[in-house]
Amino acid sequence: MAQLIARNLAKEISERKDKFPILAVTGPRQSGKTTLLKAMFPDYTYVSLENPDNRSFAGEDPNGFLKMYSERVILDEVQRVPELFSYLQTAVDALGQMGQYILSGSQNFHLVKNITQTLAGRVALFRLLPLDQEEMMDTSILPDSYAEACFKGGYPAVYHRGIEPPDFYTNYIQTYIEKDVTELINIRDTNSFRTFLKLCAARAGQLLSLNAIANECNISQPTAKAWLSILESSYIVFLLYPYHENFNKRLVKTPKLYFYDTGLICYLLGIREHQEVLTNRLKGNLFENMVIANFQKINEHRYLHRDYYFWQDHNGLEVDLLLKTPEYFDVFEIKATQTLNNDIFKNLQHFAKIIQSAPVHSHLIYGGDQSLTRSTVDVQSWRGKV
Repeated sequence: MAQLIARNLAKEISERKDKFPILAVTGPRQSGKTTLLKAMFPDYTYVSLENPDNRSFAGEDPNGFLKMYSERVILDEVQRVPELFSYLQTAVDALGQMGQYILSGSQNFHLVKNITQTLAGRVALFRLLPLDQEEMMDTSILPDSYAEACFKGGYPAVYHRGIEPPDFYTNYIQTYIEKDVTELINIRDTNSFRTFLKLCAARAGQLLSLNAIANECNISQPTAKAWLSILESSYIVFLLYPYHENFNKRLVKTPKLYFYDTGLICYLLGIREHQEVLTNRLKGNLFENMVIANFQKINEHRYLHRDYYFWQDHNGLEVDLLLKTPEYFDVFEIKATQTLNNDIFKNLQHFAKIIQSAPVHSHLIYGGDQSLTRSTVDVQSWRGKV
């Protein structure tokens, strides 16, 4: 039997099990939510609301359903029965037991909406994303090259079950469109949505222009905005917003578009072998996306609650990733190159020169294997821990 991959989020969930009556784990399909929760809570009853009989029971007789499953229960895909949330509130308030229910779901929009409306203050909410690099390194499955890491992505099944990435992502996209997309919005032409998804992949790591994508896809701008919202709520993409400070009013205000998983981008771009990453014209974007997505994954899996940004001025000088702490700035330049030269550091040096409000800690993450300190910059391999 293949080795189960240890997830960093398990520790964070365990630490809060006795502090909240309900724990909720959301994240994209196939990120490992069910596997994690069953492994963590073997003494809990598992009930999937994907099952039509369970869903019908919960929807038609919620009181009877919660009487049968009154405590120590995992309710999977719970967003499929939204009327259940109000009854859950009554059930946990009556019993007052911590860790009474564990909820999971792959549609962030519906799950979070129902939690905030009916269960606020009673739930600890977690997000399980595809594997982060720390999890891969700890399980000795992180590929040797960044090209292969980009190509494979981070979905556990690719590693745990040895599925070839093209096979996995072909079925993933089909399942995603058939289930999540059709449930969230009425899309008559799924081919147009697939085209939209591919156009987004071609713009990963770039400033978002919904108008341009809408024009290329032959859809309206409001439709493009709605479809992007679907991709966000399904944990396919996320937006990174620009950092603003009064020292420069000429900063761009448009967010940048990223995918949570580079394996999916590679598939959408038609990349079918990992060596093709190195010759693809979007190699730099893929590498940047992989690194920034890893920061976001670790942020969620370690329950750090950090807000990341990018910075860019009107001349196009840019810092790829920025974290502002009360004491200093952590800023990151991200380059796919394996060769270091002085030009690579100019954006970091420019930012450090003009910033006045706090000290700047500068980092370069690159495609090489060696980590070192060069002048005032911490140079990190893509394989290094963040």
